[in-house]
Parts: sequence; C-alpha cells; structure tokens
Amino acid sequence: MNETLILLLLLGAFSGFVAGLLGVGGGLIMVPVLLYLLAPTINQSVLMHTAIGTALAAIVFTSLSSVYAHHKHGAILWQNFFKLTPTVLLGAYSGAIVAKYMSFDFLRIFFAFFEISVAVIMWFGVSASGHVDNLARWVWLIVGYIIGLVSAIVGIGGGTMTTPFLVYNNVEIKKAIATSAAVGMPIAIAGSLGFIVVGLSVEDATGGIGFVHLEALVSIVVASILFAPLGAKVTHIVDSKKLKKGFSVFLGFLGVMVFLF
Repeated sequence: MNETLILLLLLGAFSGFVAGLLGVGGGLIMVPVLLYLLAPTINQSVLMHTAIGTALAAIVFTSLSSVYAHHKHGAILWQNFFKLTPTVLLGAYSGAIVAKYMSFDFLRIFFAFFEISVAVIMWFGVSASGHVDNLARWVWLIVGYIIGLVSAIVGIGGGTMTTPFLVYNNVEIKKAIATSAAVGMPIAIAGSLGFIVVGLSVEDATGGIGFVHLEALVSIVVASILFAPLGAKVTHIVDSKKLKKGFSVFLGFLGVMVFLF
C-alpha cells in the first residue's frame, strides 16, 4: 500500500467523521488535501477542478451515510430540505459549468475567501429576528440556487452555507446540521455530474471520468462511509455552542491553507 493511498484513506475517514459531526459534505477538508495529494500527477490547469469534482463525487456517498444516521435521531427538518432542493439541483449543475471557465488561481482564491467568510459569520453567530418557517417561497428558491451554485464551484456539500442560513433563521444548531447533511446529497449528485460532463471535453483531465479522479474517489468513499455515522452520533452528545465555535475555527484554518497553496 503506497503512501498516497494511505493518506487518501485517512482523508476519507476524517472527512466522513466531520461530515457527520458538522453536517458538511467534507469537501472543505477534501479539496485542500486533494490539491496537495494530486499535484504530482495532475496538470495544474485542471488540478483544482479535479480536486473539486472528486470531492463532490465522494460527498454523494458520504452524505448517504451521514443522512441515515441523522434521520435515526429524528433531527432532519425534511420540509426545509424539500423547499431548498429544486433550485439547489439547478444551481449545483450550473456551478460545475461555470467552474470550467475559471482559472486555477481564481478558483483557489474564490474557495479560500468563501471558506474564511463563512468562518467569520459562524464565529460571531449573526441571527435574524424572524423564524425559518415564516420565510417567503421566493427566498427559499433564491437561497437554494445560490447554495447549489457556490457549493459546486468550491466542491462542498453546502453545509457551510445551509447550516449558517438555517441557524441565522433561528433553527437549533443540531437540527440545522442534520438538515444540511441531507441538502448536501442533491448538491453532490448534480455538481459531480456537471464536473464529469464538462471534464470529458478537456484533454488534460486524467485519472478517471471527466474531472473525477477514480482512485482517490474510491479510497475516500470506503473510509468516509464507515466514519460518517460516528460523527453524527457525536453531534448529538456535544455542546452546541462549542460545536459552532469549533466549526468556525476549523473553516478559517482550511481557508488559509488553500490561500497559501
């Protein structure tokens, strides 16, 4: 077993655990690490695209495991899930198409800026005066599209946007995390499909199908599926305030890591 394979399995285990714990797809962890692990074998012009496409494909499987675990706890707000899903799907697919035309450096800086911004918002715990149940239909449609679009561009399951959106509208953090985990599934399906389709027409795309690297995908998925339920279980026994603070610090660290790549 070579060193890269071991690191990919460890990445899968850790991102799976965090996916279950925080309701994120794990892409915020996978993309920065895949940048470093795939750099020796992938042309830099498509390196960021391949890292993002592979992360989204892995999230499809990670989210299945995570959602099942959260559903058993009865924590997923399915009515909110269904309000977001239609435009989340549209946004995620179009996000993959938009990302194809972005350069490596632009995509990298966009990812880092996005991640650090979310970390700051979560740390200060900004919230609205109203409640999520009172939001107009058009708000759900627009928010769903933006979450899907940005999530596909940066290779995440959307938890870093869905969780703050729900928490901002006064949804309890643990239910927000569980619902975000569910929303990550349609994002990952539409986004990874988009990265496969646009990657098929690019000559430099290597290591799999389109912008999805198969060896990395399989290694990450095998480990993440095993550890996502453990993270989901831990979510329901830890302190909510500490969970939010820890989440924001971790996002900030990863954002800086990508910025310095």
